[in-house]
This record gives sequence, structure tokens and C-alpha cells, in this order.
Amino acid sequence: MEIFIKLLLAHLIGDFILQPQRWVIHKEANKIASKFLYFHILIHLGLYFLVLWDISSWKLVLLLTLSHFIIDLLKLYSERLFTNKSVPFFLDQLLHIGVIYACSFFGELPAHTIDLIQNMNWSLLLAIVFVTFPSAIIMSKMLERMSYQIETNHKSLPNAGKYIGIIERLFVLVFILVGRWEAIGLLITAKSVFRFNDLKESNNRKLTEYILIGTLVSFGLAILTGILYTQL
Repeated sequence: MEIFIKLLLAHLIGDFILQPQRWVIHKEANKIASKFLYFHILIHLGLYFLVLWDISSWKLVLLLTLSHFIIDLLKLYSERLFTNKSVPFFLDQLLHIGVIYACSFFGELPAHTIDLIQNMNWSLLLAIVFVTFPSAIIMSKMLERMSYQIETNHKSLPNAGKYIGIIERLFVLVFILVGRWEAIGLLITAKSVFRFNDLKESNNRKLTEYILIGTLVSFGLAILTGILYTQL
């Protein structure tokens, strides 16, 4: 596990800290002909050697470096196939992490993967999944009749409310798991402060009541999920 952590650290530093945005733009424009692509790969090569600090691991380092180069090329040439540019980014990162994982546990990969799955906290995973999109859909069904009475004459980011709700429920779940119930009150207060000006300017009682009900239902689902997990 220590090797995996070290290599993952090297990857994060190389991909997110030591890669300026102008390098990314140049790579996207010039692809395999971009000089910054090779600078980027050399940085990863150096970082892998640095975190492992063992010259005898050169085969592992070369394998990781070569795989990083191939995956980056696949991303550069496949980006035009996706309308949502975040998809190739996340696929690229998943592939990188997958290769790092496979190389870190080479020789015992099947056994380690099976052990990881068998010892996974499935109840916690269920709780996390439930407070995301399933809870969002449940809320939309519960508040569906009310939503028809709300005038949507204000501009908003697409699905912003849904994602805000998901994030706040995840925060609530985490606060319950670590036993910091008071933090939930701070979260509600912070959300109320941000919403205050919008509700004040709209002067719409129905919108105020709708947001209040939605907030209470959202927090209620997260709290109920946290209690069920901790008790059962």
C-alpha cells in the first residue's frame, strides 16, 4: 500500500501541480508534436524515481512512464469524440490510477483486489450512494406538485440545485459519522445566509416556502441515513 500511496502522490504532483495550464493548451493543440507533452512525461519519470528512491525499481518506473505517455496520447486524440470535455479528463485519471494500482500490487493483484472487495464497508457505500442521486430523485418526486407553482423567472446554472443538495447531504453524512452534529447547524446557517438575499429580492413567499421545505427534506434524508448507518 505504501508504494501505491507514493506513486499516487507523484502522479498528483505531476498532473496537477507541475503542469501549467499553457502546457495543457499546447498539448491539446499540437498533440504528439507538443514539446510540453514530453516535458510532462519527463517530470513524471523523475517524480516516480524520487518517491520510490530505489534505482532497482527502474523497470517499474519505465512501465509507469510509458503507460502515462500512452494514456495521455489516447486522451489527446479522443477528446474530439466527447461533447462533454470532463468525460475524457476523468477517464484519463481513472486509467492512470488503475495502472498505478496494478503496478503497485503486481504479483498479488488478484488476491489484493479480492481482499479489498471482501473487506469493503458495503453499508457505508450504500449510505453514500443513497444521499447522492437517489435522494435527489426522491426529493424531486416529493416536491413535484409544489415545483409547478414556483415561477422560474430567475437565471440559474443547469442542475445547480441538485448538485448543491448532493454536496450538502454528503457533508451532513460525514458530520454524523465523525460525531460532529453541531457542524450540521453551521451548514444550515451558512446556506441560509447565502439564500437570504435571493429570497429577500424575490419577495416570493411560495419560493421561500419551497426552498425551506426542500432544505429540510434534504437534511432530513441525510440525517436519517446517517442515523440508520450508525445504529444498524
